[in-house]
Amino acid sequence: MKLLSVNLGHPTAVPYTDQAQGLTGIEKRPVDGPVRVTAPGPKGVGGSGLAGDSVCDLRHHGGDDQAVYAFAREDLDEWERELGRPLANGSFGENLTLDGVEVSGAVIGERWRIGAELVLEVTSGRIPCRTFQGHLDERGWVKRFTRKAATGAYLRVIEPGEIRAGDAVEIVHRPEHGVTAAMQFRAVTTERELLPRLLPAIDALHTETRARLHKYLAEQAG
Repeated sequence: MKLLSVNLGHPTAVPYTDQAQGLTGIEKRPVDGPVRVTAPGPKGVGGSGLAGDSVCDLRHHGGDDQAVYAFAREDLDEWERELGRPLANGSFGENLTLDGVEVSGAVIGERWRIGAELVLEVTSGRIPCRTFQGHLDERGWVKRFTRKAATGAYLRVIEPGEIRAGDAVEIVHRPEHGVTAAMQFRAVTTERELLPRLLPAIDALHTETRARLHKYLAEQAG
């Protein structure tokens, strides 16, 4: 298991973003050399966990629970075949393109050591948006991506550190509850009835998913 590339984005003016100022950081490109990764602070204030990476929409992106976004190269390869077009590392706006790591199937609370220092923890899957659809220029992309539920994973920073392409990835902790990023994604999008099944992972869940779960349980209790 290894890190194929570290991908950073800079503010780009585009017509398809939901941002009022028309800027997005979704267009990420692989970079050479080490990149420092730290916890950026709470959502709405903190942006990306990666030094030099831009998050333009702080309302929906960035913050401690979404400090890093990872996607599997194997899933990009599958999308290449389905879409009939090449997809470079970073094409899905991911910070980390990984090889040999089951990213969407990672368990909430699972921890990865990347390189010598950095430790990350899986918090949730990625919900697609109009900006993502515009970036790929694929009609109906949000529905298609949602249907597949190979979402990649958002991660929080447990131990900060520097990383670079080629670093080894090691799973240093995997909870036994079996609640995956893909299951969390389905529970907050197309299969709300799955929300109670997220309870065993509640301590490591993305803060917003935790709030949805509590609301759902309160509704069910009447």
